[in-house]
Amino acid sequence: MSARTKARKRALDILYAADVRQIPVAEALAAEAERAAGEPDRQNSWLYAREIVDGVLWHQSEIDETIVSYAQGWTLARMPTIDRALLRIAIWEMLYNDEVPAGVAISEAVEAAKTLSTEESSGFINGVLGKIAQSA
Repeated sequence: MSARTKARKRALDILYAADVRQIPVAEALAAEAERAAGEPDRQNSWLYAREIVDGVLWHQSEIDETIVSYAQGWTLARMPTIDRALLRIAIWEMLYNDEVPAGVAISEAVEAAKTLSTEESSGFINGVLGKIAQSA
């Protein structure tokens, strides 16, 4: 597993935990930062995970508006928590991180959904992100 894939998973864990526990993302990020300080061997994945979470936080209103406008008939509240987090990460990478090709962001989100979410989630996420990629 690449360092960036590991970082996406860490970012996903942070966003998911904050959503499920109904705490500010900054609080979940601070807890993970404290834990990461004791794991110097995981430093590479931590740096990019933090960049993802910070980017999602910085652009969350725009990212959420994008999700709602492309996920026809689905509100954020109706989506599984893990799907919301996966979409937020992928959209941040697609729209705000020039280092990640859209195809990579989509593929990573779809693969994570296959193992972490519902049976229908990977197709849903692929469809939403594909529409965003076509319009970007």
